[in-house]
Amino acid sequence: MPKEGYESITIPNELDKRISDFVKNSGGVNSKAQALSQAWQMYENNSLENKKPKPVKIGNKLIGHDQPVFVIAEVGINHNGDLETCKKLIDVAVDAGCDTVKFQKRTIDVVYSKEALAKERESPFGTKNGDLKRGLEFGLDEYKEIDRYCKEKGIIWFASPWDVQSVDFLEKLDVPCYKIASACLTDKKMLQKIKEIGKPVILSTGMSSMEQINAAVDFLGEENLVILHCTSTYPTAEDEHDLNVITSFRKHFNCPIGYSGHEPGVHPTIMAAALGACVLERHITLDRAMYGSDQAASLEKRGLEIICKVVKKAPMYLGGYTKKVFDSEKPIIEKLRRVDDL
Repeated sequence: MPKEGYESITIPNELDKRISDFVKNSGGVNSKAQALSQAWQMYENNSLENKKPKPVKIGNKLIGHDQPVFVIAEVGINHNGDLETCKKLIDVAVDAGCDTVKFQKRTIDVVYSKEALAKERESPFGTKNGDLKRGLEFGLDEYKEIDRYCKEKGIIWFASPWDVQSVDFLEKLDVPCYKIASACLTDKKMLQKIKEIGKPVILSTGMSSMEQINAAVDFLGEENLVILHCTSTYPTAEDEHDLNVITSFRKHFNCPIGYSGHEPGVHPTIMAAALGACVLERHITLDRAMYGSDQAASLEKRGLEIICKVVKKAPMYLGGYTKKVFDSEKPIIEKLRRVDDL
């Protein structure tokens, strides 16, 4: 019986001998299990290097692992139902160097039940939960002004619809793409509606199992799709980021992979870029002490500026997966290397 944490496998005698000879002669590999583990790691790295998903175009921007990191400033509902606050948040995104701003659109009576809307809840808008939800929701006039203002400022905007009717609403404004929120990943009717429209899709994967994510990706198809690793807690605990999932997604899916973060700081987001995330999405706020459920998990202007400054060149810094000697190093070899006998 294999020891705990191991499985038995059957391999041909010839391969077993080759592995045994390698372990014996390598000088650094101590067991067949270690040899197989290293071989598999090399295979995965080669597979990742050779997997070149087609870039996705949103507006005038290309999203891909050989492109500058695409930064989404998630305004969401942090405007608190005020159009002037919303414009200030758009200004923050533009000044920081973000590529786009994103909002959330809901048909309140569809997304929430009558019972949920009738619950007691104190807010600046009234004493019921429904007062809050309706107070945070922009209508067509407000979105037309958002569209006008974003065009004036030269920044792309789009939104996450939370129901089919909201997709119809956003189509009136000709948004360039659709973001599927984590909560909507299993909503087949809405996915079907968005798929029929045929615009690029950004899919968040918070609160979702790998089985559910695979089902959504199979349904949508990988063409014109961007997948974001995400943990749907606000703010996210330090031990619940699981940023290595970004690498797993890059090996598993043949489309651009990014990260949607809800942490109060910047470090996990920067690390996500270092792991190869080509899209970064963060909620933004004027002040994390403002009223609202998402403010504490959002970035103020300075944090957003740090991210935009640091991550834009991440794909260039990361480069390839195979160690090589650059032409620029060759004169240094002539100058500094005294022995080349190996």
